[in-house]
Parts: sequence; structure tokens; C-alpha cells
Amino acid sequence: MRIHWHRRDLRVADNRPLVEADADGPIVPVFVFDRDVLEQAGPPRVAFMLDALGSLREAYRSLGSDLLIREGDPREVLPDLAERFDADAVTWARDYSGLARERDTDVRQALDAVGVAREAVHDAVCHEPGAIRTNDGDPYSVFTYFGRKWHDREKHLAVDPPDREQLADVSDDEPVPTLDELGFEEPEAAIPPASTAEARERLEEFCEDDIYRYEERRDYPAEACTSRLSAHLKFGTIGIREVYEATEAAKRGVDGDRLESVEEFQDQLAWREFYTQVLYFNPEVVTENYKEYEQEIDWREDEDAIQAWKAGRTGYPIVDAGMRQLREEAYMHNRVRMIVASFLTKDLLVDWRVGYEWFREKLVDHDTANDNGGWQWAASTGTDAQPYFRIFNPMTQGERYDPDAEYIKRYVPELREADPEIIHSWHEASLTQRRNAAPEYPDPIVDHSERREAAIEMFETARGES
Repeated sequence: MRIHWHRRDLRVADNRPLVEADADGPIVPVFVFDRDVLEQAGPPRVAFMLDALGSLREAYRSLGSDLLIREGDPREVLPDLAERFDADAVTWARDYSGLARERDTDVRQALDAVGVAREAVHDAVCHEPGAIRTNDGDPYSVFTYFGRKWHDREKHLAVDPPDREQLADVSDDEPVPTLDELGFEEPEAAIPPASTAEARERLEEFCEDDIYRYEERRDYPAEACTSRLSAHLKFGTIGIREVYEATEAAKRGVDGDRLESVEEFQDQLAWREFYTQVLYFNPEVVTENYKEYEQEIDWREDEDAIQAWKAGRTGYPIVDAGMRQLREEAYMHNRVRMIVASFLTKDLLVDWRVGYEWFREKLVDHDTANDNGGWQWAASTGTDAQPYFRIFNPMTQGERYDPDAEYIKRYVPELREADPEIIHSWHEASLTQRRNAAPEYPDPIVDHSERREAAIEMFETARGES
């Protein structure tokens, strides 16, 4: 008998530790609500996770078993369950954040103390952290070279789900808890359904059409030419190998732009693993700059500006559309994530950690490695970061990637009757023009040109150049 401890692998298909672990015996599936982990979660993610757990439980029940759901400290819960079921081993999928690794070390020690074996298997990424290194044996800090090797490396094949004979004949009357029972309020955003079936449907639809337009159209938020698989990969309702194999299948029989477009999407999977490796070898980046500056960056503490940014009331239409999409959907288009992050750090001159924490609370797909990597890239403090002197112009970005203001109008109703020309020149329009076009929409809270110069000066001072 062995126990499989589910965490970020909320599926039965393509789950390597579930079916490939060396431990023998029927499998008892378990999920533990860990209060230390829940303290880091926001309502959207918890809501998605609860739905995924319900789907996972149904999958096990259809196979004649069940998912045991417990709440407490896994250092105590797992040894107790091992004793109850006379299990001689516990398996789980590796996690890579500092908090998760500390927890797993404690659990290993607790199991060792009662003589229960344990095995952790790499599952969430195609290539585990450290598998792809420089010729000198160091972890990569630049994506380009990492990405090339990632594409060239052979990858594990997706694995089949367990059959009935591999699962223990167990049942559990403990219901999946509600958000309220876990101490969370209902999210203000509409949360997408969470299940392997839902993830597969999204993947199939994406690989039939949008994946072939991905390279050219992925940056245009109104077109939504993205997979929307990020939350499913975060919680493991679908396996990364299954996703990769679907993209490989999409490459067969195509060439030219269509082939390059599929490879561009695969590049995004590689970026995900690059940032996972960065976090694994530098767990401190969750709270500290990856890149060292000679002096501390003199971030501003402007609570009014921060609140305007969070509310989508900055007077910069593409920024406000993104921040309102975040509130409504617990999601934001990736290009717009970069724009709003640049605006917070380079126009408002606010510490990237403020934005990272807001995303952590509001995003359904928040992933520590990806979000931290993205925020530090935008703030010019991370690995492979945007140079400090290259600063997104939010008006130019809106005009380039949302020329008809379709995305902006979808999320900023005050601007729905305004002409795209006035929307994209809002920062230059006169007060009279603004009031005539959209009387309820705010004026810009800062002057981009002035703040661009201030941002460059701030970073040059941090670099010891002025």
C-alpha cells in the first residue's frame, strides 16, 4: 500500500509520480489543505482549486477508488494516514518554490521518523531544474541559450492514468470544503471551470486553429489568440507532456509561418521552465531583486497612484482595461500584463513587489516562478530583464496592439462611445475633448514623458551613474 499526496497535480492522466514511482502496492490518493500554503493563496486560485478537487475526486470514484481530503499539517496528517492504511511509502510530485521545498523536507523527516519511505518525482516541467545548464555547468540566467537546449532535449512521453487494479478500494465521506469554510470570500471575478476535460477541450481547440496564428496575433488582446491553459498548468489539471505532445502533433504536415507559430508557443512552455529554474536556484527572488544594483532603487510610496492602478482608473486606457480584466476574470492577457507592470514600475515608480502581491491575490493562474519572473523583467531587476532605459509607452502600446480599441472598450465601458483616435491620444487631448468624448473616464494621473525621464534617472542613480 502506498499513499499518493496530490498538490499541484490535480489529475489522474499523465501523472508520473502517480503511476511511475518505484513504490509498490495499491495507491491511496490524498489531498491535504495546508494552512501555511493557504496563507499564500487568493480567492480566485482557491476557488479554481476546489473545483479541480471535485473533478479529481469524481475521476477516482469512476475508477472505484476515492480522493481522501484532509485539513492540517502534512507533517502530521501523512504519517497518521500511513499508519492507518499500513502504507510503506508516500509519493508526490516535486515542487520548486522555497516554501514548498521547506515543507517537503519537513514531511520527509516526519515520514523517516515513522519508517515510511517517500519518493518525489519530477512532473510539473519537461526538464527538471538543473537539467539544462551552461557548458560550465551553471544554471542559465539568459533565456535564449536555455530555450535552444530546451527545444533540442528529448522529453518524457505522457503516461496513462492508473487502472482500477492499481488503486486502493477506499472511500471518503469528507466533502470538499467551501471557500467560506477555508476562510476565503467569494472572488469578485468569474472563475473558469477546472477539470482535465476542460483543459483538454481548450488544448484541442487551440491546436486546431489559434496555434497557427499564435506568433503573429498573440500580442493582440482583443483577439484572445492564446491557449488559456495557464491555470490548468499551474494546478496540474493537465500534464505538461500531454500539452507538449499536442503541440508536436500540430507541427506535423505544416511548414513556414504555421510551423514557426507552433514553435513560438512551445517557446512559451520553455519560458515557463526557465523561470522555474531561476526560482529553484534563487528562491530569494520572491522578495528580492535578482539583479544587484550599486544603490537601492528609490521606489516611490504613492498610495493614491497604487489604488488608481489597482482600480483601473489611471487615465491610460490600455492599462485600465487590463486591470479591470483582472478584476472581472482573475486573468489578464500576457501583453497587457507587461504593459501594466511597466506602468506601475516605470510610470508610477512603484516597487514591483506591490504589483506582484496584487497579482498573487487576484490571478487565478498565479504561479510564483512565472509571475515573479515577469514582474522582475518589467522592473529591470530580473534575469534576462528589460533594459532600464527601454520603457513601454502605454499609449503607443494600446494603439499598436489594440488599434480599434476593441479590448479597451470591452473592459472600460466609459470609453465605449469614444472614437479610437481620441482613446489612443487621451494623454494629449484637451480637457474639453476628454469631457465631450467620455465624461466619466479619468484624466491621466501622471505624464508619461516626465515619468520616463524620472525612471531613467532613478535607475542611473541606483547604478551609481549619477
